[in-house]
Amino acid sequence: MTDDMVPDEKGYFGSFGGRFVPEILAPALDELTEAYRQAKKDPDFQRELYRLLAEWAGRPTPLYEAVNFAEKLGSKARIFLKREDLLHTGAHKINNVLGQGLLAVKMGKKRIIAETGAGQHGVAVAAVCAMLKMECVIYMGEKDMARQSPNVARMQLLGAEVKPAGGENGTLKEAVNEAFRDWVASVRETHYLLGSVVGPHPFPMMVRDFQSVIGREVKEQLKTRYNRLPDYLIACVGGGSNAMGLFYPFVKEQTVKMVGVEAGGQDPASGRHAATLSMGRPGVFHGARSLLLQDADGNIAEVHSISAGLDYPGVGPEHSYLKESGRADYTAVLDKEALQAVEFLSLTEGIIPALESAHALAYTMKLAPSLKEGQIVVVNLSGRGDKDLEIIREQMEGKR
Repeated sequence: MTDDMVPDEKGYFGSFGGRFVPEILAPALDELTEAYRQAKKDPDFQRELYRLLAEWAGRPTPLYEAVNFAEKLGSKARIFLKREDLLHTGAHKINNVLGQGLLAVKMGKKRIIAETGAGQHGVAVAAVCAMLKMECVIYMGEKDMARQSPNVARMQLLGAEVKPAGGENGTLKEAVNEAFRDWVASVRETHYLLGSVVGPHPFPMMVRDFQSVIGREVKEQLKTRYNRLPDYLIACVGGGSNAMGLFYPFVKEQTVKMVGVEAGGQDPASGRHAATLSMGRPGVFHGARSLLLQDADGNIAEVHSISAGLDYPGVGPEHSYLKESGRADYTAVLDKEALQAVEFLSLTEGIIPALESAHALAYTMKLAPSLKEGQIVVVNLSGRGDKDLEIIREQMEGKR
């Protein structure tokens, strides 16, 4: 793992990050910070992590050139998909979950709690807990449970207790709230396995590091095949873990353009969106200072996305830092554009992407025709679309 861009000792990336939590959680976060510091230097921990990533999760994932996709767009660029959708449990989430699961064992914890939106993080947590023989409780918004029922069934089959989170919207925000409440009440025996690069220090740094295997593999795969770096890296951003995993090993490579794609929802102008980096303001949420979607009074705004994994009003603090510093660019695409990207990739490459990943594909579809011959674009295909088939089918039928 690289230490090229760690936050400062208080967990800040520039003015973003930090630790804003109840006093009762401070010792647990200190314990986690120290355990992670030791694990990074422990060769036995690293060997076991990479053994499981290879033998159980299925790494390395392929870097696939989507020739038909590019040709159909009329693009002269070479477009590659980093196939995180081929991992065990169907998404990039397993990279971080394996790391934190082994860390929880190292700390002597017996119980794992987690939040989930689209359900892919929850499924990954349930699978890892089954393999590591740990008690597992997953919090999921009531709305998300209804629209992602196949993943609820998977979590339950893997032995997890799935607890509904109500509240205003019954989505990821409410699930995180409930998980934090549980952790406050059970902090001694419980590890909160946070699923994205959000929350109080050390979570943004730790999750980023576990996910950075994505970008390291891309760098090595392109070096081996073409002896060069990519021109563009493109990934969807909700909390931002798959994007940070792809971006992080390239942050110091100034020739590489990095683009994060958020959920523009129905229409950003109407407020029915989740484009935090595009339209948010600084504030504190879920334990860290970052950009947030807020109403005129500073309250957390209601958000919307067709994708359950992207409808979150906050974003990882390191993404806010990358935007503020100008190192990465962020944009948003609409629900309807993401649906078009699902159909386009399915018909051209025989790959059904998750709705989250489809946001990155939709932006790539706009960008690709303007690129020069031979330019290389890497899109992080962060998850597969099995979980979204019912939503996709309903939307497609509604248009016919």
